[in-house]
Amino acid sequence: MSVSTLVIRSGAPRVEGLVVGVDEAGRGPLAGPVVAGAVVLCKPRPSGLDDSKKLSKARRAELEATIKRRCRWAVGVCEVEEIDRLNIFGATMLAMTRAVLSLCGQLGEEPAQVLVDGNLTPHGRTAEWRWNARAIVGGDAIEPCISAASIVAKEHRDRMMRELAQAHPHYGWERNAGYGTREHLEALRRHGPSRHHRRSFAPVAQLRLL
Repeated sequence: MSVSTLVIRSGAPRVEGLVVGVDEAGRGPLAGPVVAGAVVLCKPRPSGLDDSKKLSKARRAELEATIKRRCRWAVGVCEVEEIDRLNIFGATMLAMTRAVLSLCGQLGEEPAQVLVDGNLTPHGRTAEWRWNARAIVGGDAIEPCISAASIVAKEHRDRMMRELAQAHPHYGWERNAGYGTREHLEALRRHGPSRHHRRSFAPVAQLRLL
């Protein structure tokens, strides 16, 4: 397998070495973990990469299989207890750090740069983060390695939520992935929160005070 060793972007410096793309899934839901994906693309890279939210379910699954078969990838997970203890931003930064740490363990070398979707990176916010990082707003739609990471993260998290739904069928997590849909909020009012709900999120915290 050949992996990408160069990225060039307009207005950005040329970077030699491994480039890792990082993105997360699950910052907004009321239940379940936050998951980060980290990917080093193969050569040639999979075609059709895009923001995971813009892809159909079938296309996303197809691309995930290709990424996992041909590229180097890893995920990092922060569970609900960590989200409630750290807050969702801190947990997201930690999940990203775990994903890159896991990927470095596979690669046996350090990346030259980590490209992170959004306007902030874990640099200076998570003790274990040690890599040169650059935040790119909307990066999941314009940087292929971040697009790949967004696909891996979303597919991994959606599978986790489908598994949790088997033990907690009231909330429709296999359909809403833990987001605050009308169905989910109604089930919360009727059945109360499960141990997988984020107590620090207002809709769940307010129900617990009733």
